[in-house]
Amino acid sequence: MDPMNILLLEDHPIFRFGVRQLVAQHWPDAVVHEAGTLAEALLASRQTAFQLSVADLNLPDSDGLEVISQLLRSLPELRLLVLSLNSEAAYAQRALRLGAAGYLAKDRAAGELIPAMDRIAAGGRYITASLANQLADAMAGGKKTVPHEELSDQECRVMLQLAVGRRVSDIAVAMHLSSRTVSTYRHRIMEKLHLSNNLELVRYCASHGLLVPADPPA
Repeated sequence: MDPMNILLLEDHPIFRFGVRQLVAQHWPDAVVHEAGTLAEALLASRQTAFQLSVADLNLPDSDGLEVISQLLRSLPELRLLVLSLNSEAAYAQRALRLGAAGYLAKDRAAGELIPAMDRIAAGGRYITASLANQLADAMAGGKKTVPHEELSDQECRVMLQLAVGRRVSDIAVAMHLSSRTVSTYRHRIMEKLHLSNNLELVRYCASHGLLVPADPPA
């Protein structure tokens, strides 16, 4: 059997080193390709058929759900485990709906990373027990619905990019849409969230834990 090709997308070298050590102990024959930016990962994806990826969502050239969307557009069969500092259930739910096979908060990585990768590599999905409970409560109506949960996945992707200051034209390029379409999404978002401008949108996303927290310095 050919060795497994793993894409490790993470901009902090120290964290990459730790993940590589864990992988080497568990899968000695695995080939791990490291990328510090989304652009590097996309370039590597055109040269190597990766079976599994561990990806941070906070990168120098992209952040949030766009990392998932662009990786899976390039490698539709990729089994993707998201590592994030954002532990909000609603955010994790969006990541899974966009095609991620698993979601793991970074502070749980030391003890749960290899079990998560094992399950995902075998074709399963992985979320922590606490996150599963939050999602179950939300589905059962135990948590009051908030306005952003009524957004479509496309609207949510646009919202998160607007919230970190991206221009409509840049969002259009990243999402392979016209600027007019992105502007239409923006209008719908503002209507559904009852907001008037981008500053209010930033405050809304921050208050609901929708923004990916910045990684601490390496």
